[in-house]
Amino acid sequence: MQCVILAGGLATRMRPVTEQIPKALIPVAGRPFIDHQLGWLGGHGVDRVVLSIGYRGEMLRAHLRDNTDDGARFGLRVRYVDEGANLRGTAGALRLAAEEGALDEAFLVTYGDSFLPVDSAEVWRAFRASGKPALMTVFANRGRWDASNVIFDGRSVTLYDKHHRTRPAADFAYIDYGLSGLERCLVIADVPDRGLGTQSDLADLFFTLSRRGDLAGFEVHQRFYEIGSPSGLMDFETWLATNKP
Repeated sequence: MQCVILAGGLATRMRPVTEQIPKALIPVAGRPFIDHQLGWLGGHGVDRVVLSIGYRGEMLRAHLRDNTDDGARFGLRVRYVDEGANLRGTAGALRLAAEEGALDEAFLVTYGDSFLPVDSAEVWRAFRASGKPALMTVFANRGRWDASNVIFDGRSVTLYDKHHRTRPAADFAYIDYGLSGLERCLVIADVPDRGLGTQSDLADLFFTLSRRGDLAGFEVHQRFYEIGSPSGLMDFETWLATNKP
């Protein structure tokens, strides 16, 4: 089972810490965040990771090579796709990975600042059993930890609209949990190859997929954690103090 981790962003909300290191190397409970993330994925069915890097990506590559033998300590094989300085957005990074031959026919994808205490193998089984080319994990957020952006009918995401372009915010009770399944053909067909200097967002791809009925849903009942903000980092450290991932 393959999982792509999108870890190329600039992490401006976490400056000044991220002026010197990429977000995935932010220390959390004495270890870089990426170690927590890879440890969880390796313990829940993932055996191959594509690490999409960009901003200060050479530091992330060096850390894994020097300290974990590119993921071997976690039972993972790690491959890198490097955007360099020309960041392409979350969907654009997947398009680059597809062009470089790094993607399986179907794969999971998550973000380099997200810790998601969910069984990746269970999500994968639901994805392949859904009969749909994409699946999004969802959480009944009801506006608690970020703006809710999903309408979910128990089986499918009938609408994902991050910016509430089509429905008022009050209509959305669920939120994108941060782990999704995609078939590679969708990346090729639906993410434009815009070249350097332009960006494509996964939010636009998921919006399109939900509108045409191609996005299955999988409800998660344990809240998500993230280190993309100081408050998110504090919440995750608090969770780690009483949980052993």
